[in-house]
Amino acid sequence: MVSMPVVYAVETRLRTAEFIDVLKRSGLAERRPIDDPARIEAMLRHANLIVTARVGGLLVGVARSVTDFAFCCYLSDLAVDAAHQGRGIGKRLMRETRDAASRGVEPGRWPLRCLLLSAPGAMSYYPQAGLTPLDNAFDFTTL
Repeated sequence: MVSMPVVYAVETRLRTAEFIDVLKRSGLAERRPIDDPARIEAMLRHANLIVTARVGGLLVGVARSVTDFAFCCYLSDLAVDAAHQGRGIGKRLMRETRDAASRGVEPGRWPLRCLLLSAPGAMSYYPQAGLTPLDNAFDFTTL
């Protein structure tokens, strides 16, 4: 049996229903407002970098970020369909995000800072994927 290739792309118009579907299939839905399609649609509309992974046209992974393309990139949602996890898709989505967000940075001039917050159940994944844990982040939601 030949497996279909994973196709990665920067997409500017990801459909709300498609995004909600992959959130459900990834397990990230429990931490996102999937019962509020208008809010999900706003999340997609205001993100300025969305990298996708598709197999045969089916969305199997997404990295949704906010970035200034020069200094920082916050990867807010990293979701990979549970049926496709363990194939390096999440790691590749992060690399593709970093590379796309770095487009405004002159090579060798300064680094782009890429950050994400982990869901509690994924804390062990990120160091294994090569990410450096930080202890200097704060949540000011309740300020």
